[in-house]
Amino acid sequence: MKVVTDPAKLLMERLLRLLRWRLWLAEKLQPTEWQVTLMWASLAGFMGALGALLFMASAEGIHLLLTNSHAGIVESIRRLPWWGRLLVPALGGLLAGAVLYFGGRIVKGQSSTDYMEAISIGDGRLPLRTSLVKIVASLFTIGSGGSVGREGPMVQTSALLASLLGRWRKFSTQQLRLLVACGAASGIASAYNAPIAGSFFVAEIILGTIAMESLGPLAAAAVTAALTTMVLGDAHNLYSVPKFALGSPLEMGPYLVLGLIAGTLAPWFLRSLRRAEAMFLATKLPVIWRLAFGGLLVGVIAINVPEVCGNGYSVIMDILHGQMAWMILLGVLCCKWLATACSVGSGAPGGVFTPTLFMGAAVGSLFGTAVQTLWPAAPSPGAFALVGMGAFLSAASRAPVMAVIMLFEMTLSYDIILPLMLCSVVAFFTARGIEGSSLYSEVLKRKDAANVTTETAKAERVADLVKADPPTVAPTARFAEIAQRFLSVRVNNLYVVNADGAFLGAVALHDIKPYLADPGLAELVLAGDIVRDDFPRVTPAEALSDALGKFLAHEGLQRLPVVTADGRLAGSLSKNDLMLALVEHRKR
Repeated sequence: MKVVTDPAKLLMERLLRLLRWRLWLAEKLQPTEWQVTLMWASLAGFMGALGALLFMASAEGIHLLLTNSHAGIVESIRRLPWWGRLLVPALGGLLAGAVLYFGGRIVKGQSSTDYMEAISIGDGRLPLRTSLVKIVASLFTIGSGGSVGREGPMVQTSALLASLLGRWRKFSTQQLRLLVACGAASGIASAYNAPIAGSFFVAEIILGTIAMESLGPLAAAAVTAALTTMVLGDAHNLYSVPKFALGSPLEMGPYLVLGLIAGTLAPWFLRSLRRAEAMFLATKLPVIWRLAFGGLLVGVIAINVPEVCGNGYSVIMDILHGQMAWMILLGVLCCKWLATACSVGSGAPGGVFTPTLFMGAAVGSLFGTAVQTLWPAAPSPGAFALVGMGAFLSAASRAPVMAVIMLFEMTLSYDIILPLMLCSVVAFFTARGIEGSSLYSEVLKRKDAANVTTETAKAERVADLVKADPPTVAPTARFAEIAQRFLSVRVNNLYVVNADGAFLGAVALHDIKPYLADPGLAELVLAGDIVRDDFPRVTPAEALSDALGKFLAHEGLQRLPVVTADGRLAGSLSKNDLMLALVEHRKR
């Protein structure tokens, strides 16, 4: 047997061997850009879950430091003396304000940290330092018992990690925005163990579409996050509720009335938060003292009503299990409403999602108690509380589909679906008739205003989606150079351009298959010998719909070269980017 000792021939044989594997993978697996997108979405979901778990652990550490208790926030505050109940929320607000003040001076000039804005009207880039300042500040607010939810900063953390991942991989604007959306979905899934609702939250509220081009990656990220939380955390259905059964169709009547009540109260709840914010800003206090004052007000309420502290989860559990008398619950509801207005109005970073669920549970339980007094055969107040949670969330967020799915996932109570759907839809239309704003109205208003001017949301022509510097080779490139290019980049076509930048055609990975078995013949091949000069292409001025037609006519292609009128290669067009841009057009 003849042993090859020539280094050049050894290198060629190695390249051919690697290329045969590369070609086998392309033929057998044929990973499309969408499959790769799902892979990156899953990775974003995994990272988002890790970020959410880290945030929860950090918040518990701050809570332990401030209260010296491992118990839940309400129980920890209850165990403190009266002056501790007063000072702990105030101290948390002071520390959060200090982080925002001094952190803001350090990172002055960085862009907005709003992940919704980055997805809807931005380019998907979330600033690292500014986001970290906001996340750290929220740790002190939540750890000290501020009347806000932890889901907001958890989603912020997950979205930030997804943005960093996409920027590291140099994703296009469309792909980066989608990846940040996947991060946000993973944050919701991690916070509530609700992957379907997490997907629909982002799709329905932020993206404004449930097209599979976007919903598929969102679902992949959310499911991955839920599984990661299940393995590494303590994932379970968030609200363990007594078994519910619909005894008679007549019971739907009271649920209909509950929908009207929730749809009426939700707009007033949101108005009170905006009014409180305006009142705090009118004091012209520096952010440190404004947040400290807001925390102090929460502490004043917590002296007698510690249930107002935190996001209200433990109190919701008591409500669902009927462990709170209606007179006490009425007082707690009013105090929680006021405490949430103080925390949110002062500018304390955190979410309003879970406090909204608290409001719905309390309103539903009170209404259920009244109904059962007049009609003893009616469902328990706990059932009305559960339905009220979904109705109030639907009215506040203006996302009834998400609200219904989330309540089902959090409780795993299928029998509640019928009254929940009816009540949520009624609450949605009632709230929309009273008030045009929602929990996320400010971001959506900016989104609507930017739809006319934002370049990333107005891709009309191929030129708006061109990705520069695609992999190319010269017509004189030898086979070894062609092989190295195919092995170094994940493409199935190399564009052939001459020294002047003129596009001559493309060399397809499958076109080099005949030369893989003959190293001697491969050494003689140049790119110009195997170039396909009839390779499909698009021009920068072409409409997106025309470009889609060319992709459909050549189904296996994931990218097309963009060639100018004078024949120069301007870049490439990704089918993935094109589909995302068309989805954006359909929802406008």
